[in-house]
Amino acid sequence: MHHSPHDPCVRVRGAREHNLRGVDVDVPRDVLAVFTGVSGSGKSSLAFGTIYAEAQRRYFESVAPYARRLIHQVGAPKVGEITGLPPAVSLQQRRAAPTSRSSVGTVTNLSNSLRMLFSRAGEYPPGAERLDSDAFSPNTAAGACPRCHGLGQVHDTSEELLVPDPALSVREGAIAAWPGAWQGKNLRDILDALGHDVDAPWRELPAEQRHWILFTDEQPVVTVHPVRDADRIQRPYQGTYMSARRYVLKTFADTKSPTLRAKAERFLTSAPCAGCGGSRLRPEAMAVTVGGRTIAELASLPLTGLAEMLDGDSETARVLTEDLKSRIAPVVELGLGYLSLDRSTPTLSAGELQRLRLATQLRSGLFGVVYVLDEPSAGLHPADTEALLTVLARLKAAGNSVFVVEHHLEVVRGADWLVDVGPGAGEHGGRVLYSGPPAELASVEESATAAFLFDEAPGPPREVREPRGWLTVGPVTRHNLREVTAAFPLGAFTAVTGVSGSGKSTLIGELTQETEGVDRLVRVDQKPIGRTPRSNLATYTGLFDVVRKVFAATDEARTRGYGVGRFSFNVAGGRCETCQGEGFVGVELLFLPSTYAPCPDYGGARYNPDTLQVAYRGRNIAEVLDLTVEAAAEFFADVPAAARSLGTLLDVGLGYVRLGQPATELSGGEAQRIKLASELQRGRRGHTLYLLDEPTTGLHPADVEVLMDRLHGLVDDGHTVVVVEHDMTVVAAADWVIDLGPGGGDQGGRVVAAGPPQRVARSEGSATAPYLARVMP
Repeated sequence: MHHSPHDPCVRVRGAREHNLRGVDVDVPRDVLAVFTGVSGSGKSSLAFGTIYAEAQRRYFESVAPYARRLIHQVGAPKVGEITGLPPAVSLQQRRAAPTSRSSVGTVTNLSNSLRMLFSRAGEYPPGAERLDSDAFSPNTAAGACPRCHGLGQVHDTSEELLVPDPALSVREGAIAAWPGAWQGKNLRDILDALGHDVDAPWRELPAEQRHWILFTDEQPVVTVHPVRDADRIQRPYQGTYMSARRYVLKTFADTKSPTLRAKAERFLTSAPCAGCGGSRLRPEAMAVTVGGRTIAELASLPLTGLAEMLDGDSETARVLTEDLKSRIAPVVELGLGYLSLDRSTPTLSAGELQRLRLATQLRSGLFGVVYVLDEPSAGLHPADTEALLTVLARLKAAGNSVFVVEHHLEVVRGADWLVDVGPGAGEHGGRVLYSGPPAELASVEESATAAFLFDEAPGPPREVREPRGWLTVGPVTRHNLREVTAAFPLGAFTAVTGVSGSGKSTLIGELTQETEGVDRLVRVDQKPIGRTPRSNLATYTGLFDVVRKVFAATDEARTRGYGVGRFSFNVAGGRCETCQGEGFVGVELLFLPSTYAPCPDYGGARYNPDTLQVAYRGRNIAEVLDLTVEAAAEFFADVPAAARSLGTLLDVGLGYVRLGQPATELSGGEAQRIKLASELQRGRRGHTLYLLDEPTTGLHPADVEVLMDRLHGLVDDGHTVVVVEHDMTVVAAADWVIDLGPGGGDQGGRVVAAGPPQRVARSEGSATAPYLARVMP
């Protein structure tokens, strides 16, 4: 059927991506459409894997064939056809690997505007010539301080670090920073040939000689005559000397080996650069001011403070400051006013990063596009969620369609259109149960979302546990915490709450293995369980070792002489050599980040044909890795070691994930639950303190219930659980709440309220209290 170009709907026919089962769905344009369903039901496969992937593929089709050659990896999604699809912009929570040079200012482009203001309207010293805006960037040759190359920190070393034991001689290894084995012996022989005493204790050498050996920048070349060993002839050779300091700095800067880099770091100190005082810029740029302040001073202010400071007196300054203020406004509106422009990107949470990108899009002025967003409410306090809904409404009002994958019920209630996918996860999902206005979802009995969306009655009140003792932290002064002291009850479930940037993660970061009263500490964060497709759920939990032993014990494997190693895709032998067992091959792209494409040999099975001929209960190793946790639990029901591991993964709601699913495809919430499951399958070892940072991120309310039962079970077993949490139903069921705030950044960093949820829900001046009161029994 042919649709007019002005079709009011995006029409998807026959979508089969991942677990979708030939889905047909129509979603109207120019609305806020929310895709819901339990974790793993297929909503992301529909929104990102199908609709956005097809929009992206069409865009690449319009690119010149030469350029398209470089980006052929954008495969067509498995779908019959999609009509009425405008261009799409995706805002996912996936993190690129941001460098220390990437900051809030570079992500939002606010740095460009601020540099332009200094270049065009700054107050210059008398006689100084005007600087280009590039001269105000620490990431350009024109602006970077020549001493620290624009990093603001300089690494150096000292004699005490390089020579920890001055009683030793050079031959005995006094210079601890030198490499071992042949390279170290070579440097020692060169010193000997240069006439230095390598057998005297280090402290007896003259001071200037010690200084030259450790710190010289000279690299003299000498002929070395090695001492002859009886069993081998060694010829003289030309050796180049490198001082210990030079060796350590070079290794630290150039090595690709994390081990060597960590070793070099032990001999280095880091201090603000004396040339620029940590500002990262040349003196010429630092001499220019706006309103009496340098660019480094303005970049270190919270954005709310920066907006208040900006005031243009000349016409040029007025135009530029108005532009800056209008760019800052959406960032502040999204609850990120506590961030400063110089805050480095690696220190931001995935939710903060996505909201920064969203704020930038608000200013882009695009219209007629589909924005596809991945859980924009992740990491948001309920107070900030209202601002998020306003921002999404503005994107829609500008003439765009906004498609959001979301679990937060307030965002779902604010939708114009709902697409509910399910009913379950993995093989039990993949169908569109409902597509239409939110109110009518109530009649869909199969929907797990409906049960939570329309039933707003709070659960039964929980009996608050009596603490067995207390863990006290503080006084802490770090980031925005100022001399904060907090007490955490032992043998109880504590929720730490507060708006974004109030200091929650900083506070629980102070709980360490050394804290008095902590026997064993387990920190379960949302960092990836691996950065390449090699790492997956089975390897991380140790389940893969059990599976390989099962295969190695089969009659076929024994006949062929295959050991356990044959069934690993990480070692030569059983693996496919084209992709080295990754199942993917890395595609290096010009001008674009490198990407992964499925391996062309053996269908990406990761193993060679001989290994795939060995079967256990009718399945080869690649087919077993393709099973979901749920299917694998049935398949290995009588293998105790595997059943225990799979049971804990089911307990935390991961039944839909495939055993061999690459770590690069897992969300932060999934990675966190895999870590929790691998921790739960270990035997109990006395009292343990579990710290979880937003464990419900990316979870449907139905999955939150499953996870909370597991965490409360840990507390019932005598352990202590502390969670940073924004989900008020979780907070209401806690034994103790520590609420930080009242705001973010400079307006936060204080304990506003602490006590059982009933008490905190009634406290004055808490941003959390009104939202908690709504869900209290």
